Amino acid sequence: MIEKKVTILEGKDIHRSFQTGGARLDELKGVNLELLPGEMVGVVGASGVGKSTLLHILGTLDRPDKGKVNLNSTDIFSLDDRQLASFRNKTIGFVFQFHHLLPEFTALENVMMPQLIAGEKEEKIKDKARNILNELGLLPRADHRPGELSGGEQQRVAVARALINDPLVVIADEPSGNLDKKNKEELHELLSDLNKNKNQTFIIATHNEELAKKANRVYRLKDGIAQLL
Repeated sequence: MIEKKVTILEGKDIHRSFQTGGARLDELKGVNLELLPGEMVGVVGASGVGKSTLLHILGTLDRPDKGKVNLNSTDIFSLDDRQLASFRNKTIGFVFQFHHLLPEFTALENVMMPQLIAGEKEEKIKDKARNILNELGLLPRADHRPGELSGGEQQRVAVARALINDPLVVIADEPSGNLDKKNKEELHELLSDLNKNKNQTFIIATHNEELAKKANRVYRLKDGIAQLL
């Protein structure tokens, strides 16, 4: 008998609306989706359909008007803000379209930042951060600041930072959207490699067809609903 995998991330009937210029925009109208351990799931759709809004809710950066999100069997929006911030830092990694690295810190220090925020000692996490940078081909750039790195290198540092806490899931919002063709391809291969060889779970919003093709499953967001393709 084949054992069914337990869902690691599940969104149930997610609704989210915004007021814009006196009018109400219903962006998400009952989104349902699930993510299994070790999967790479893509979220596609036209600009403005709510991909970023959905990922922000799944990543606890925003709260839905209605609906639930369960991560590793925890109803995340039953937590208060302080509990939620701690839970987010320990269980979720983020990669955005723009790297959001701190310019005054080195690549190594940027990677270490989530664990420093969690209260870990610098000596304890420096080797781990160096190991991740090494795996991503960035160890020679560890002591460089973001302004001294190429766009592709900056985004790989952002990926390393997302991995430092051994997250249950990495949420990536248009991670290659700000890169040229060569760096897009390199980042896509990196994410695919992390998924296949490290069993890292990803949910990725993207306009890029090549990246979407690397996903195990793809949801298309349209008219406020997520349809599994």
